[in-house]
Amino acid sequence: MVTIGMNYKVLPDKKETFENAFRKVINAMQSIEGHTTSKMFRDIDDAESYVILSEWNNRDAFDAFISSETFKNVANWGKEEILAGRPSHTYYEH
Repeated sequence: MVTIGMNYKVLPDKKETFENAFRKVINAMQSIEGHTTSKMFRDIDDAESYVILSEWNNRDAFDAFISSETFKNVANWGKEEILAGRPSHTYYEH
């Protein structure tokens, strides 16, 4: 089992768009092999900072997901329209 912490800083006027997009992504991820669960959290001291904690059966399953064309399209959209900076990922191996 591996948990991935995906850290995002969004543009101030894009918070609702980011949250709504995440809801759609999470629904799509339910059918991805190796994905267990994902939840989004917002920093109480910085309303534009989010972390998504995503649990996977193994790191290979997550790596396959972020290598997919679908993920790349969403990431490019986020980079161009939503994010205030480059996201970072942290791996927590169990």
